[in-house]
Amino acid sequence: MRAHVTSSIGVVCSAALLVPLAPSTVAAATAPPPAPVDAAVSAPPADGPAPHESAPRPAGNRSLPLDRVPPTSSKRAPGALAELTPREVEPFSLLGVAWEDAGQELHGRVRVRTRDARTGTWSDWRELAAHTDEAPDPATAEARAETVRGSTAPLWVGASDGVAVRVLPEPGARTPVLPAGLRLEMVDPGSEPHDAGGRPGGYLPPEPDAPADAPADVPGAAAGPDTGSGPGSAAVRALGGSAAHGTSAAYRTSAAYRTDTGATGVRPSALAAPPELSAAAAAASAVNSQLADLGAELIPPRTREQAVADVVAAHDGVFPVTAEGITEGQKDPYVGPRPGIVTRHGWGADESLREGGFLYTDTVKAAFVHHTGGSNGYACSEAESVIRGIYRYHTVSLGWRDVGYNFFVDKCGQIYEGRAGGVTKPVMGAHTYGFNSNTMGIAVLGSYGGTDPSKAATDGVAKLTAWKLGLYGVDPDSSTTLVSGGGKYRKGARVTMRTISGHRDGFATECPGARLYAELGSIRALAAKLQGR
Repeated sequence: MRAHVTSSIGVVCSAALLVPLAPSTVAAATAPPPAPVDAAVSAPPADGPAPHESAPRPAGNRSLPLDRVPPTSSKRAPGALAELTPREVEPFSLLGVAWEDAGQELHGRVRVRTRDARTGTWSDWRELAAHTDEAPDPATAEARAETVRGSTAPLWVGASDGVAVRVLPEPGARTPVLPAGLRLEMVDPGSEPHDAGGRPGGYLPPEPDAPADAPADVPGAAAGPDTGSGPGSAAVRALGGSAAHGTSAAYRTSAAYRTDTGATGVRPSALAAPPELSAAAAAASAVNSQLADLGAELIPPRTREQAVADVVAAHDGVFPVTAEGITEGQKDPYVGPRPGIVTRHGWGADESLREGGFLYTDTVKAAFVHHTGGSNGYACSEAESVIRGIYRYHTVSLGWRDVGYNFFVDKCGQIYEGRAGGVTKPVMGAHTYGFNSNTMGIAVLGSYGGTDPSKAATDGVAKLTAWKLGLYGVDPDSSTTLVSGGGKYRKGARVTMRTISGHRDGFATECPGARLYAELGSIRALAAKLQGR
């Protein structure tokens, strides 16, 4: 087992808790008046677009130190060890608390409240989850980097312009020693030109936003783009999913949908980078050049028969006769149809934020399924903003080399590329502490402790695992042996796990929620069926 960094040719749960801004009349009435905006923490330029304008808005990270409050202070909130008093700040949509030493845990409860930028209403207090279970593996180069910081899980709060923070002791515990350098990290994911009005190349116009916590496969739920992995794709309709969308004519005629020139050939249009791509963006796109044009926003879906070529693409142009579950002379490996995947360029990744090169392990033996926690009331049209926020939190706020997850799936079933390196490749993520080698992490946006996941979301996970695990000869309805890098199991321990496991199987956590965890059996069965087993 090894991890190695390569460069492209020519060039926890760590996701955010998704929480709507639930108005609180009590909070609004009792919230202290906010402090003035601190110009020193403002990232967007003074002449930049206002949050409500439709023009693209630049992204930015902002940081404010938490004040440690002496126990004898008369200004101290009851029981608070550190705090940030209510104040007005520049607009943001995601927040978390970080500190200097990634190896130190915060033994306390971190509570936050935010002010809705549209209504001016303060939210109730919400608690941030500890963030030690989704992180780079211990003793890896990424974990040892001087830039890496400890943190809570991030919280997606939507457009906000006010914030307050309190750090309280754990119930019944002694007053803890707080980590040094406690800071509030705020992220504005910015806006992309297509965020509010659909994107070029076949995205369907967004449907009306779903009511809070509406399942994605019922009338009124916001629909994602028609890329072959959402609720309207033919594959999902065959499985009993929503038939609200067909494949649009614009998408069928887009560059992203054109057929490959050969089983292993690179598309001619993928040889030259579009002029608007930076070198880093071209590198992140080039590793998918056997699947889509350079700079494509979508990797198009393929049938099971066509997806056999992806097996060769995943193994550097050579049919992997030594891969687990693939035998010499086998002409029809067990690989599921390739679902449509929104690329990093598609969801608006700023490639200058990540580390150069790509980090790989030897193979992909299993998939860990996560949920992001919080509410399910987000609109699927917001998913790309959420992903951009998580990406900036992981890279800028925490100092990771890239976003931790390998893939994201929203409640409408749309699949998104996560950590850079190529969707067919064994990219090493930072999603399941101790088991990031030879696995992939899939984050389902939403909370599934007491709410059933939508059929579109579970179908999306099944389709993704049927295809990606199939590229490495893995039966999604079986078991495998993984070697622990430390954490729940001692370092070096050999642990037998299902090839589609929940985060809780690799670490002591509730993730991916009881309801989504209960669906893993049906996800495994469907993935195996899609592989033709």
